[in-house]
Amino acid sequence: MALIHSFEKSGNWLFRHRGELPVVLFLLAAPVVYYTSTDWLGSLGRELVSYIAIALSTLGFIIRAISIGTTPKGTSGRNTKEGQVAESLNTSGIYSMLRHPLYLGNYFMWIGIVLFTMNFEFVAIISLAFWLYYERIMFAEERFLERKFGQSYLDWSLTTPAFIPSMRNYQKNTIPFSLKSVLRREYSGVLATVLGFMFIDLLRTYFQTGSVSWQATSVYVFLAAAIVALVLRSLKHYTNLLKEEGRS
Repeated sequence: MALIHSFEKSGNWLFRHRGELPVVLFLLAAPVVYYTSTDWLGSLGRELVSYIAIALSTLGFIIRAISIGTTPKGTSGRNTKEGQVAESLNTSGIYSMLRHPLYLGNYFMWIGIVLFTMNFEFVAIISLAFWLYYERIMFAEERFLERKFGQSYLDWSLTTPAFIPSMRNYQKNTIPFSLKSVLRREYSGVLATVLGFMFIDLLRTYFQTGSVSWQATSVYVFLAAAIVALVLRSLKHYTNLLKEEGRS
């Protein structure tokens, strides 16, 4: 098999199994937290790193929200387990700044959780692994888009960075931002992120004290996120309140 075909095949396989990535991170987090000492940071340093970690994950959510809230139905990048799907090429708004904003958002959401382990070597390793993982997925997606849209895709890709945003060729969104789209599609990701922070916090407390001790703040934030996610999921599946014409 030619290397280009191997990359595309592995990228499609990795995309279908992308939901398993958080599970791998959770499994790796346990030994990392166990062997990581945070004494050298001091209480102020630990607090600062925690706030930075939360800020990074929040930034990731904002990037994803902007991408999803300004994406029309049938646009490029709407992949499924059966294969790539795209009825039109999305090149305006955030997609005029970079080609894969959703993956950039994913990176920040998860690297925030990784940073919360207070292990900077782990952050570097996961950053490299994330790039290798998503590089194949992006390669497979772009091969599909090139075949689907031809020269129009090539013209856009040659002037738009893949992962690092650039304002050089920014174009205003062709459709307005939709909060409903974000509420309909992002509640599970936010809940998973909150669960990730709570899991790391629980592990650290257990390894330090030898007992399971739930931090009140973590519990309240998780319960709030879980209730919101349950309400939004119910609205999505059992009502038409979050449905919009022309939106995915």
